[in-house]
Amino acid sequence: MKAKKNPEIEIGRNSSLYFAIGLNLMLLLSWRALEHKTYEKSDIVMDIINVDQEIEEEIPLVSMNTASPPPPPAVVSETVEIVEDIEEIEETVIESTEIDQDDALQERRIVQVSDIHVEDVYEDVEVAFSIIEEVPVFPGCEGLSKQATKDCFQKKMQEHVVKNFNYPQSALELGIQGRVSVVFVIDSKGHTTNVRSRGPDEILEREAERIIGKLPKMKPGKQRGKPVKVAYAVPIFFKYAEQ
Repeated sequence: MKAKKNPEIEIGRNSSLYFAIGLNLMLLLSWRALEHKTYEKSDIVMDIINVDQEIEEEIPLVSMNTASPPPPPAVVSETVEIVEDIEEIEETVIESTEIDQDDALQERRIVQVSDIHVEDVYEDVEVAFSIIEEVPVFPGCEGLSKQATKDCFQKKMQEHVVKNFNYPQSALELGIQGRVSVVFVIDSKGHTTNVRSRGPDEILEREAERIIGKLPKMKPGKQRGKPVKVAYAVPIFFKYAEQ
């Protein structure tokens, strides 16, 4: 028995293709609907603008009375009159007052040795104690030899420091100790001047300068037989015994 339906014209054979085409059409229509834009319509009022013609003001012309320029100055003609020189003018001749070499040789004068006077120029020099020819004489060291006088000076200096030594109380309380180097000058009159010190603290420096300032007047040192300044340095030790 034969089938009644024709298999070539079966509708369900291409149903998936038709479904896909329909789906695409629906997506396209949905996208166009979403992308569609609408604008609000506003009423536009058309009117006529009347522009009045501006009235241009006429600026009156004012004539000003200006003074006329002054006339040009009159041209003065100058006439040059040539006058012949009748009087003769004598020229002044200035002679040189310098003496040339020949005149200097003619006026040479013989100078005698007795006419030359040499003045002694005193130089205020300062000599170190180690190289001075004659060291300053400390009171109590008179009449000794040069070396003995030098040794006596140093001995008397040590005795003077020990005798006048006083440890500052403020330095003891602060625990300050150390060596103070004192440099001073014995001038050409035997006085102690220009005392300078350097130590661990200003308190000890002031005490060392006070000790040196109490030095007595001495006989000044001499260099080449003339009194000169003598520089001397002495160390002073400040040290306290710890209990």
